[in-house]
Amino acid sequence: MPRTPAQFEEIREARRAAILDAALHVFAEKGYASSSIAMIAKQAGISKGLMYNYFDSKEGLVKTLLTEGFDIFVEVFDRDKDGELTDEEFIFFLDQTFEILKGNIPFWKLYFAIMSQADVMSMLGEVMMEKLSPYFNTMQNYYAQKGYENPMAQMRVLGALLDGVCLNYVADPEGFPLEDAKKIIIDKFI
Repeated sequence: MPRTPAQFEEIREARRAAILDAALHVFAEKGYASSSIAMIAKQAGISKGLMYNYFDSKEGLVKTLLTEGFDIFVEVFDRDKDGELTDEEFIFFLDQTFEILKGNIPFWKLYFAIMSQADVMSMLGEVMMEKLSPYFNTMQNYYAQKGYENPMAQMRVLGALLDGVCLNYVADPEGFPLEDAKKIIIDKFI
């Protein structure tokens, strides 16, 4: 019996997910510059030629990984999507951020590897800013409403702190006191 269009779409989506998963692991392990389409195809269990039916380049793959990774944060940030962050929404966002962190360490390895590669960051900067600008604006407004003298600095310091916490957790998931760090962040930044 021939496959239906829905079955073909299901197969295509499963293959795309396998490619993205393979790319995430290869990039996180080897670094962006040292990774190749051939390595990713091998990891995904498909031919190099088939890879190009899904993604036109290594750059396209890494952009997709980051975009889809940050989409998860967009979903949990400012839950009612009204552009204003309440204390409760902020706490929910922190809770979800740490759950996302625990559930996808390879993404965070990729993220931190990219952050330390200026050439890759310049290639991805526009994509990242497109995804993160609404987050930054809402967070800056949150601190402005709280009466902070420099809301942008407060937001940037929080971002740097969250990056540091996440980096330390990725380096030592068993030993890093993630829940205690979350409590400190809530105490100092909300």
